[in-house]
Amino acid sequence: MRFASIGSGSAGNCTVIEQQSTRLLLDCGFSLKEVVTRLQKLDLLPEQISGILVTHEHDDHAKGAFKFAAKYNIPVWLSHGTLKMCERYLPENIHIQLNIIDSHTNFTIQDLEITPYPVPHDAREPTQFSFYDGQKKLGVLTDAGASTTHIEQILTQSDALLLECNHDLAMLENGPYTWTLKRRVSSRLGHLDNASAAQLLSKLDNSKLKHIVAAHLSAKNNTQALVKDSLSAVLNCAPDWIGIAQQHEGLDWRSLN
Repeated sequence: MRFASIGSGSAGNCTVIEQQSTRLLLDCGFSLKEVVTRLQKLDLLPEQISGILVTHEHDDHAKGAFKFAAKYNIPVWLSHGTLKMCERYLPENIHIQLNIIDSHTNFTIQDLEITPYPVPHDAREPTQFSFYDGQKKLGVLTDAGASTTHIEQILTQSDALLLECNHDLAMLENGPYTWTLKRRVSSRLGHLDNASAAQLLSKLDNSKLKHIVAAHLSAKNNTQALVKDSLSAVLNCAPDWIGIAQQHEGLDWRSLN
């Protein structure tokens, strides 16, 4: 199994997970043209995508998913609550294969076993995922305002981890956001700050961890250096070992094997 990001941040998110001929998009928050262009940088064609998983209805995760699915006849997996909130995105008079998932029930898409799990976020029924190829596990957590025991049980003993490090609390408090937006971002239903992400990481069994990638960094309320310092202190590794999924450059392929 390997994974990559075509972009991560408030302007759009999309992660690619590949196992043999199975290629999944986790979220799709870019325009149709942008997704195609960014996939080309990973040497992928739209016709090679097996499915799309949508974590929740916010624009930066869902706005491009259904147009892309409709154009290339790609099935979509999402929770019932997410579907209800994404109805505004559904193209008229075009059939899309929609698969409703239970956030506590594993399911399989071709060569990958997928474990969904609920997260605290200000959306209708937000769901995050881990991916298993029979030997290796990729854990993904973004768009969560806090950790839970269940989240830690899902992510522990991952071989690779894509972990939200949205903001530095001090930068957020002193930054340009309105008071209302600051409260939303830092709330239990908002986004993980660096210290909270590091605390979550410290509670996991990281003995198998081969890749750690920070995701969904705020352009105005965080820096890569702060993120790397926070996570590397927990893992007792060099800061440069911490990967960053960037908004414009994304993240090149990382292999779990």
